[in-house]
Amino acid sequence: MSNDSLSSVQRALDVLRALGQGPLRVQEVANAIGKEKSQVSRTLKVLAEEGFAVRDPGTLEYRLGWQFFALAAAAEDNPLRHEAPGVLRALVQQLGEAAHLTSLAGNAVVTVLSERPARTLQVHERVGQTSPLNCTSSGRALLLGLSDDEVAALFATAGESLPGGERAPRTVPALLERLHEERRAGYVVSAEEHEPGLTAVAAPVLDFRGTPVAAVNISAPTVRLPPEALPPVIDAVVAAGKRLSRTLGYAHP
Repeated sequence: MSNDSLSSVQRALDVLRALGQGPLRVQEVANAIGKEKSQVSRTLKVLAEEGFAVRDPGTLEYRLGWQFFALAAAAEDNPLRHEAPGVLRALVQQLGEAAHLTSLAGNAVVTVLSERPARTLQVHERVGQTSPLNCTSSGRALLLGLSDDEVAALFATAGESLPGGERAPRTVPALLERLHEERRAGYVVSAEEHEPGLTAVAAPVLDFRGTPVAAVNISAPTVRLPPEALPPVIDAVVAAGKRLSRTLGYAHP
């Protein structure tokens, strides 16, 4: 496959991820993925012709199309799709906070399942929402199984400064140093690294080879997850990750 073809495929995937945030017009999609409007317009036209996107004639906004959801439905055979909702609901019942399942999407993390408690003040994380890898608990949990070289390659085009707040690892060396500690621990805590006032705890979900293929995480306002409240939350999230890993054939020692 030529480099031009690979670029077109990558652009189409980026467009689909952008549409996962909600209906968008052409210029809004272009802004979201950092591409020229003309390129994005052509990509959207092809996606619409193939049923992966639909254009509203009134608002001129594009949204994900039926073909995309048909493929998503086919993924129901994945054991995680069957087991994860119950595991997340149990976490919500046990901890009273929102629980999510995420997976790797290029150089970002995407939310694929969410369960929320009946609380007024909670973190709203939508299915299909993408977040940075370096400053989120679920993002770094998905990086735990990668080598330092593989992690560096993911961020090769990210520039000198990575996203996040003052507490986040904002450079690749700082990220690798953090990952070295978190690999030994087997879980990740992100306290106000991605958003002020937000704390999250994540653990990887491993396939039969021991490779992280997803992450389960709890997120909540920091006032409800201060450092002294974290130990039982960490235990519960790690246990949930292990339960889902067993579903995929991984035998924890």
